[in-house]
Amino acid sequence: MILALNNSSAGSFVQFFTVFVLFVFVLAICALTTRFVAGYQKNKMMSGNIHVLETYKIATNKYIQIVKIGDKIFALGIGKDAVTMLGELNEDSISINESDTTFQNVDFKSMLEKAKNFKFKK
Repeated sequence: MILALNNSSAGSFVQFFTVFVLFVFVLAICALTTRFVAGYQKNKMMSGNIHVLETYKIATNKYIQIVKIGDKIFALGIGKDAVTMLGELNEDSISINESDTTFQNVDFKSMLEKAKNFKFKK
C-alpha cells in the first residue's frame, strides 16, 4: 500500500509527515535525556567535598585552578597529562566571589525572551 502511495503527491506528503513526526519524536527524547543527565551531574557535583572556586586558562590545555577540598584550599596546575599541586592557599589571602556563576538559578524562558528582543547595534 505504501508503494502505491509513493507515486502520488499525497503519498509524498504522507511520507514527509511520517519522517517529520519521527524527527520530532527523536528530538524530544534527546531533550529529555539531556535534561535528566544534566540534573544528575549537577546533583553529583553539588553534594561532594571538592569545589572548584576559580579556573584561569594559561595556554591551550593548561590551567590554574583554585580548589577547595574539605576545609583546605589548594592551587593546582592542570595540564594535558598531569595535575600538579602548586601550593596550599590561606583562605584569607584569596577573595571568594559569593555570587554563584553556575547555572543554578537560570530561567531559560527569560534568556529566550532576551535573545528574541536582542537588537544588533549598527
